[in-house]
Amino acid sequence: MIDDADSDISAPPPPPTDGPPPRRPRVRKRRLLLVLVPLALLAVVSTLFGMMMAVASDLPDLESAKEFQSARNSQLTDRLGRPLGMLTGANNRVIVSETDISPFMRNAIISVEDERFFENSGVDLKGIGRAFVQDVVRGGSRQGGSTITQQFVKNALQAQDQRTVLQKLEESALAYHLTRRWSKSKILTEYLNSIYFGNGAYGVESAARVYFAADPNHLGCGTRARPCAKELSAAESALLAAVVANPTAFDPVAHPESALRRRNMVLGKMRAQGRITQSEFQDAVEQALPGKIVPPGVDTKAPYFTTWVSQQLVEHFGARRAFEGGLKVRTTLDLDLQQAAERAVAASLPDPNGPSAAMVVIDNKTGEVRALVGGDDFRTRPFNLATQGQRQPGSTVKPFILAEALHQGYGLGSVWPSRKRVFNVPGTGGKEKFVVNNFDDAYAGARNLGTALTYSDNAVYAAAGIKTGTQRIAELIRSMGVRSPVSANPAMTLGAFQQGVSVLDWAHAYESFATGGKRISGTLGAPNEGPVGVREVRRLGSNDLIARNRVRSRRVLSERLAALTTGQMQTVVSYGTGKRAGYGGFAAGKTGTTEDYGDAWFVGFTRELTIAVWVGYPDKLVPMKTEFDGEPVAGGTFPAQIWHDFVVQAKAIFRQRIAEREALRTGQAAPQGEDPAAQLDGNGDTTSQQDGSAGQDTTTPDQGTGGGQDTGTPQKDTGGISAPD
Repeated sequence: MIDDADSDISAPPPPPTDGPPPRRPRVRKRRLLLVLVPLALLAVVSTLFGMMMAVASDLPDLESAKEFQSARNSQLTDRLGRPLGMLTGANNRVIVSETDISPFMRNAIISVEDERFFENSGVDLKGIGRAFVQDVVRGGSRQGGSTITQQFVKNALQAQDQRTVLQKLEESALAYHLTRRWSKSKILTEYLNSIYFGNGAYGVESAARVYFAADPNHLGCGTRARPCAKELSAAESALLAAVVANPTAFDPVAHPESALRRRNMVLGKMRAQGRITQSEFQDAVEQALPGKIVPPGVDTKAPYFTTWVSQQLVEHFGARRAFEGGLKVRTTLDLDLQQAAERAVAASLPDPNGPSAAMVVIDNKTGEVRALVGGDDFRTRPFNLATQGQRQPGSTVKPFILAEALHQGYGLGSVWPSRKRVFNVPGTGGKEKFVVNNFDDAYAGARNLGTALTYSDNAVYAAAGIKTGTQRIAELIRSMGVRSPVSANPAMTLGAFQQGVSVLDWAHAYESFATGGKRISGTLGAPNEGPVGVREVRRLGSNDLIARNRVRSRRVLSERLAALTTGQMQTVVSYGTGKRAGYGGFAAGKTGTTEDYGDAWFVGFTRELTIAVWVGYPDKLVPMKTEFDGEPVAGGTFPAQIWHDFVVQAKAIFRQRIAEREALRTGQAAPQGEDPAAQLDGNGDTTSQQDGSAGQDTTTPDQGTGGGQDTGTPQKDTGGISAPD
């Protein structure tokens, strides 16, 4: 039977019948919904947009000069509320005119952020639609795709953390009006003067000075007569435009490979859009990234730590609010432990012309950074060795090899050859060899896997790593806390990665051993489940709570494997290569020394803290063959010694705090500077009872290496310092 709707229109009508009238064609409900729902959504959006247009007549004055009048620097305290310093973003911003900004810079930011900037009306309807779907349908909260005008309005409204559909509509209405009041050139100039470029650079002129003022081609720039932003080349402009999307991930110092890829992507867009010529493109992609940056001055007691924390605040709250929003930020830093770390480094390395040290101290229970030494002097050397430096980890990689080997069934007692080894490099058909020698060519003939860790036997661990699988080891290291790429080359079994690791991430990865196989992070932590630098954020004046960190944990290694590996690392300190780290209490760790004594490490943990210490020359790889009283600097020398000295001081600080807590409990006078009415946690720390937050978070259980599983149980945020061993 052929339906009427599908019949030939030229056919004669059927003869009349005495039966019932023909049925009307059925209208499918789905088709009706497909028509009505979009119309309804369009009506809602149009109504809301119209309302926003009505109030947009009160468009505020958004010029940068006016922004400074209401800006208020955010203040930082340590974890106990003691003043630490302030974020000086507003003081680091320099306003420049349109003629003082390189055309390359203007074209670079347009090409990557809003290629139809000069054609659109300041509004991206597709972006509004995506925001609506994300916020209403999928329950999300942040959506990109804004025009440059919308981004400028968003920054001016300090709305980086309020990416709802209503906020998006308000920004769109204001952006639409703004394009009718200001020229596109003015909007672009104000935008470039207001955005954050990372490393404390707020605005394009500050960014040009931070990243390129040290370049020989720009020496002397940074004055009114000669602004650095005016001299930016195509490659330099593309890099700055690349950084804007994510100042942390595309930091050219901390993540040069990611920054280079992003910069070249921007250059590709500029070329495709006809904003640079082919020859300019070719010249630009061949240029190197800046070799040295000069961040603005930092007004804090711990500048290396606070420059790292400022990046986290920007990630969570946006640049303008972080620097100028009048925030009161309680960080995770403990000033007493910070000073102890600095003393421990200075005692072992007093010579300013000798090796330097980087050091990170993380609380095992919370993932919070308690102390961070990033260099000798921030004023003369602002490069942060602890967070930006990436050095080869040497034999400190061996506990990860051991954990993966145990997971695959090799026991601590499994015996391996201890002799010079030569392995074929995969993929070379035997043409390339990986030659492995032990320190001082000392071999045992054969060693079991456990003893080989104690004495850091390269021959055993190279063989075990290759047999176990370098790719599996690399994946384990990444899962345990290293956020930079980890190579799977055969030499990685001796800690010779194609790209090094930061002291911060290496400490975080070792913390996963200390916690019994759980990776600890937080809601206010560094990106990609990184360590935590912020405890809570309040408003200056009113003290209203804005955000509080909640501890998150995810199982990445079974508890059994973590315990076995930790037990073997204890022998490294007891009678192995890390004996200088021993202080009389619980300690587990591993030494590491790279080829020709270029890098020396000791990374280990007590029951409360994980501490990573790196020693080396900061600017380049220099063999340290005589710096330890005429002897080479290995992981068991300066690094283990610094680790020991810090732990001894930390234990004394803990004992003092326990004594102060006991004095308060028995009714004696409170220690000077403490509030006797405040609640004390297990560390002698004061914790406000306002808001009643438990500082907890529950995460989805995750199957980890070795078959362990996270129960998802929230962890109490007590600071992780218990009675001394």
